[in-house]
Amino acid sequence: GFSLLARRILNVFLWPDLIFNLSKTGREIRKHSQVARDFTRDLIEKEKQNFLEHSQPSEKEGKSLVKLLLKHYYLSKEMSEEDIRDQLMTFMIAGQDTTKIALNWILYMLGLHAGIQAKVHEELDLIFGVDHERHATVEDLKNMKYLECAIKETFRIYPPAPALTKYLKEDTTICGYQIPKGTVCAAFPHVLHRDEKVFPNPEKFDPDRFLPENSATRHPYAYIPFSAGPRNCIGKKLAFMELLTVVSTILRRYTIESLDPRDHVLPTVSIALASSIPIRIRIRPRHTEEN
Repeated sequence: GFSLLARRILNVFLWPDLIFNLSKTGREIRKHSQVARDFTRDLIEKEKQNFLEHSQPSEKEGKSLVKLLLKHYYLSKEMSEEDIRDQLMTFMIAGQDTTKIALNWILYMLGLHAGIQAKVHEELDLIFGVDHERHATVEDLKNMKYLECAIKETFRIYPPAPALTKYLKEDTTICGYQIPKGTVCAAFPHVLHRDEKVFPNPEKFDPDRFLPENSATRHPYAYIPFSAGPRNCIGKKLAFMELLTVVSTILRRYTIESLDPRDHVLPTVSIALASSIPIRIRIRPRHTEEN
């Protein structure tokens, strides 16, 4: 999906809607979009029926995003079914490839820096002790302070989106330049996050940059892996919880070693900042049955 969208963004001839809609890329996107719409429609109908029959799901059943949206729909009437479908589409399309790619970069960077990985191991051992099988709770995730710093530092070096765009609703001035209403402006986190005035030695992987004492006075817009302002990424908190859960589950059990240096694994420009080649890592168990 992202590769199809990137084709349009990177090809100026596909920018006009008329040409794009007649192109092969446009037809492919419409086909995939219809599949996603059909899936979300069927999912909503199924969950709507379940909700009407069991309006209060049990704790064992859990509360999925669909259930929460439907509950809001029936109780407040502030959302239409189309709104629910659009929200599900956003989470489904924007939250899969980006999270997968982010996980690749996080494991890769930790695999390159054994000392930092050892600190993460130490933190996880303090949280979970010798219980290597217990599932992480929300409280556990809150205590993963250093792992959170490592994830944030990975996002600084390899931000999920290489470009973030904003549509200007009014005339504005930036650094003395007059920019008229209706302009689409782009910010590039990959460049912004390498400002030496904010992040000294920017190519160094240093999670300590995000410890409270080192980041409290930093301008909030100096670091924008999930965009910024009222229209920032809707899935930011969910993405962090997913990544903390998955990375901690892996590192509780394994030690990771990355097999390729950074100058061999370059990012590619697309909708999401993927790697130019497959990321290779070696995984070794941390614990044996004897210990």
